[in-house]
Amino acid sequence: MTPRNRNQLLAVLFVGVLMGALDIAIVGPALPAMQAQFGLDSRDVSWIFSVYVLANLIGTPLMAKLSDFFGRRAIYILDVSLFAIGSLVVASSQGLGLFWVLLLGRAIQGFGAGGIFPVASAVIGDTFPPEKRGGALGLIGAVFGMAFLIGPIIGGVLLGFGWQWLFLINLPIAAVVIGLAWRLLPHTRVAGVGGFDWAGMLTLALALGSLAYGLNEIDTTRFWTSLTSVDVLPWLALSVLAWAALIVIEQRADHPVFPTHLFGRRQLALGYTLTAGAGLGEASLVFIPSLAVVALGVHAAEASYLLLPVVLAMAVGSPLAGRLLDRLGSRTVILTGISVMSLGMLLLSQASESLPAFIGAGVLIGLGMSALLGAPIRYVTLNETTPQERSSAQGLVAVFTSLGQLVGSAVVGAVAASAAGTTAGYDAAFGLIGVLGVMLLAPAVLLKSRLVEQLPAAAREAAGGQPSHA
Repeated sequence: MTPRNRNQLLAVLFVGVLMGALDIAIVGPALPAMQAQFGLDSRDVSWIFSVYVLANLIGTPLMAKLSDFFGRRAIYILDVSLFAIGSLVVASSQGLGLFWVLLLGRAIQGFGAGGIFPVASAVIGDTFPPEKRGGALGLIGAVFGMAFLIGPIIGGVLLGFGWQWLFLINLPIAAVVIGLAWRLLPHTRVAGVGGFDWAGMLTLALALGSLAYGLNEIDTTRFWTSLTSVDVLPWLALSVLAWAALIVIEQRADHPVFPTHLFGRRQLALGYTLTAGAGLGEASLVFIPSLAVVALGVHAAEASYLLLPVVLAMAVGSPLAGRLLDRLGSRTVILTGISVMSLGMLLLSQASESLPAFIGAGVLIGLGMSALLGAPIRYVTLNETTPQERSSAQGLVAVFTSLGQLVGSAVVGAVAASAAGTTAGYDAAFGLIGVLGVMLLAPAVLLKSRLVEQLPAAAREAAGGQPSHA
């Protein structure tokens, strides 16, 4: 593939990922209008997010695996098409006045969006030479920072025409992406002939669904009592049992949707651990506006602007981290990112009542997170897997990131609520994330060095590393 064709391909992947990322960022301005129209309470409103995340978690490994069997192009187009259909269903709920239709549309959106990023990452691994992958993944990773920067602005403009237009705008964009993807994306199958692991997929869905429901039902104002209540504990217990069953099922499956054998490779196991830790840190970003309200005394509407230092730093840091991967290797980039993020979290926990320190901490957190989310962990995954495993392995990155987000939001909320939502409570929560970040340095140190990482598989094996096909 020529450099020009690769750039065109990267542009198609970029727009598709941006469309999915924007949908998360622009929905916030629409929530008050949705809540008023459907007569929802706060717990009902949370399901607009939760059902999307849950469907996204299920869709990620499923679509990643299907792209191995049926080809990247077919599944990427399917993902974008499902996202567009879900957008249309959400918009139609406005005229029907039915909340369940809204949730159905959000579920379809999340299911389709779940495959867009991992399949795009796998396409990059299939078509870009190793020395160009880091930069390409960094560009795709920057999409999320861009989405959270421009999303609220676009949402605010479209909201003037009715909240349904925040979703209808996806339809023409999806049509363009589908047309270009049909022309530019590779369509050859990667995996050999074999059946799909439906037992594993259904068990994974049960594990994720029960975990998401149990966490969503936790009342952070009375955390421990709520945790042991019948609304929470049975669901969390069911999730634990489902995860245990999943391990047994996947060890026997010919084509596992949740490939447990990948955890036998130290580099991948470390990468997935770091991914879950990054998800914990990312979840804490949701609470930065709340901390600004109680610590700095700003209005709730103004508090959201204090996320801009984080978002801008991530937009700058993601492509920078991607370029540095090719020069310095994943271990150096990830260690630096963890250190910078942890420093930012600890600074925020100690000096949140100072506006300059608040902004400085946000910049540090954003720069650090950009070295954990997106390109670096996916770079590790690409180097440690064969083409047949690539998209499934990338799907696991998304799954563990989302799991970290689900657990992180519950933990941070509980710590903050234990002090009745005061500055001290939020300071303690961000301090805890900072400490957990420092703990992530241990697995990061165990990652392969740049020299070993860039050796061919046979040479890595001779040097004491694991071969990428092991």
